[in-house]
Amino acid sequence: MLELVSWTLIWAIFKRPARFHWLLLPAFIALPVELYLQTYYSQGISTHHIGIIAETSPREALEFLGNRTWLLAAAMLAVLAWWVLSWKAALATRDLDMGKHWRAVTLVLLVLILCAWLYQRGNGVRSATGDADDSVSAATSGKPTPWFPGLPRWAELPVERDTFGATWPFGLVVHIHAFWKERQYLAQLADRSGGFKFGASQAGASDLPQVVVMVIGESSRHDRWSLNGYQRETNPLLKDEPNLVSLSNVVTAVSATRLSVPVLVSRKPAMQSLKAGFSEKSFLSAFREAGFKTYWLSNQMSFGQFDTPISVFAREADVTQFLNLGGFTNGSSFDAVLLDPLKVAIDDPASKKLIVLHTLGNHWNYSHRYPQEFDKWQPSLFGIDKPAYTEAALKPQLNNSYDNSILYTDWFLSQVIGALKSSTRIASMMYVSDHGQTLYDGTCNLAFHGHNTQYEFHIPALVWYSDSYRQTHPTKITQLKKNRHAKLATENVFHSLLDMADIRYDSEQLEWSFLDGRFKQHKRYVDSYGWTDYDNAIFKGDCREVIDKGKPLPRSE
Repeated sequence: MLELVSWTLIWAIFKRPARFHWLLLPAFIALPVELYLQTYYSQGISTHHIGIIAETSPREALEFLGNRTWLLAAAMLAVLAWWVLSWKAALATRDLDMGKHWRAVTLVLLVLILCAWLYQRGNGVRSATGDADDSVSAATSGKPTPWFPGLPRWAELPVERDTFGATWPFGLVVHIHAFWKERQYLAQLADRSGGFKFGASQAGASDLPQVVVMVIGESSRHDRWSLNGYQRETNPLLKDEPNLVSLSNVVTAVSATRLSVPVLVSRKPAMQSLKAGFSEKSFLSAFREAGFKTYWLSNQMSFGQFDTPISVFAREADVTQFLNLGGFTNGSSFDAVLLDPLKVAIDDPASKKLIVLHTLGNHWNYSHRYPQEFDKWQPSLFGIDKPAYTEAALKPQLNNSYDNSILYTDWFLSQVIGALKSSTRIASMMYVSDHGQTLYDGTCNLAFHGHNTQYEFHIPALVWYSDSYRQTHPTKITQLKKNRHAKLATENVFHSLLDMADIRYDSEQLEWSFLDGRFKQHKRYVDSYGWTDYDNAIFKGDCREVIDKGKPLPRSE
């Protein structure tokens, strides 16, 4: 209905289709992309996709498309020919002109609809109990009380941004506007740290070729890794890596990606994680200052309310690529999409490189995080379209699918390690998940994340190093193994990753690095009913809800 009204409005204003045909050129050009996304990812163009198109260089686009470049070019030429021919056809006939009287009636009706919508925007819609409820609702929401009674419920117009954004081709305008707003917001966040410098440089073996890989996991919980004692063999490949150290006691401060990742990649304190932006840059900039070429290769999203705070840091890299066209849908890319760009980065002639891989890991829908050959534990949710994680009856399938996704993560990390082994450079890799998951544990009636449970705060983390790294930095390896069971948090990652590459700077805090002999354990606060001291908490019930034995510190948002 919204599309019909929109088309009718444009037709009534311009009278002749030939007069607004030029406005349709962007829609014609975007149509092949729309069809491609609908066919392979079951979704249309979004703000994220516009961001990828706007920020991908022609060279990167050609590399990504490969032999599909010519197919896309042919489709684009066909669409442009279609646009030209249909425009000529519209010019040649007056049969599609909207009649004068019908046009006048249409415009009047559309003006009335617009007035009703504006009235609805200003005064709301009456609830079932009448106008008084609207006033109470306005008062409790902090909005001013409307001067006039709300629109009757039967006259409510379902014209919201998301609804209009789903129309074609008018939704393109909404997505382009959202992209512009996201860019403005991103620029505001980036401005806070625009002039910041670490003054970083590399000590020791600074002239030796080196590659450091940082893998940021997603929604993975510590106790589902057989490396950490899980009874199922979810890490059959990683367990055979002799130069791998699993860190058994790492917690994240917040069980949300957009809040936890900034703490992980920068010196942002855990108790500032709820605040947008930060006055410092991330470890990417410190590595760049020390002479490293930096990469951010992501299988997540670039724009959106959950992603923009991370994009601020991602754009500090020399090379930034967002490779997931499917978002978090069932048609999203497997993490294997990162492996070829990883190999290209490793083979880059730059002597020293930092490569960040931001994975989809074990994000819901778990059964769509891995290909069928990893569907080991049955019954699972594999092949089921849009299962509800809120349906407790699916507990066995949900848990089996989650374990299968961990099995795939094991394979992915082993592939990353294999790529590093094939290089002649000094190599090291760190993996840390952003947060965990609750999975209807025992009698717990909760799943997913955001529930203040130990399962969501206690995360897997590990470090792998090459033989040449061990020979070059034997003291760091000794300290790493010594601290494998130490009480750690994502706040330690920034300091430890820079220390792993032997990067020094005036304001460094080596007591936060678990690879340094000066390491000291610190209080670990998590966002559970305020800032709770994790090591002074009880874990209540089968949900293992984290509750401070004392009084949690208040949040500062």
